[in-house]
Amino acid sequence: MSSKIEQTIEELEQYIDSCKPQAFSSNKIIVNKDQIEELLTELRLRTPEEIKRYQKMISNKEAILADAQAKADSIIARAEVTHSELVSEHQIMQQAYAQANEVVMIATKQAQEILDKATVEANSIRMGSITYTDERLAGLEAILTNAIETTKARHENLIGALAESLQIVLANRAELMPQTELAQEEPPAGDGKTRE
Repeated sequence: MSSKIEQTIEELEQYIDSCKPQAFSSNKIIVNKDQIEELLTELRLRTPEEIKRYQKMISNKEAILADAQAKADSIIARAEVTHSELVSEHQIMQQAYAQANEVVMIATKQAQEILDKATVEANSIRMGSITYTDERLAGLEAILTNAIETTKARHENLIGALAESLQIVLANRAELMPQTELAQEEPPAGDGKTRE
C-alpha cells in the first residue's frame, strides 16, 4: 500500500502530465496555479505525518533491543539458578559446575545472538526508513525545481511579449503623429520592461 505522500506525488505527476504544452515548446506546460498550489499544500501537510511514522519505526529499534536484553537476562538468570542448585549438591559438585558453566556459555551465546539479530533488524529498519524518506524528498525537490523553472520561464516570456507589444505601439504612434508631438508624450528611454 503506498503512503499518503506517494499518492499526492502521483496525483501531482498525473496533473503535470495532463497539462497542455505551451505553444512552440516541447518541454514547457501551462499549469493552473490554484490546482498545483492545492496539491503542494496537501503534500506539505502530509510530509510531517509520514516523517513521524518513520521516526516511530526507528524508535522501535529501542524496544527490540530492550526485549532482546530482557530475554538474554532471563536466560542468564535461569542459568545462574541452575548453576547454584547444581553446585549446592555435594555429591555431584564437579559435574554440576561443568554443566552450569556450559549452560551459562550457551545462554550467553544465545543472548548475544539475539542482541546481534535485533541490532541488525533495527538498523535495517532505520536505513530503510531513511532511504525511503530521502527518495520521497528527492522526488519532491525535483517537482518543486521544475515548477520554479517553468514559472520563471513563463514570467520571462510574458515580459518579453509585453516589451514587443510596447515597441509596436510606439512605432504605430510614431507613424500617426509628427515626431515633435510624439517626443513630448513618449516615456523616458528604456527597454519597456517594468522595474520591480
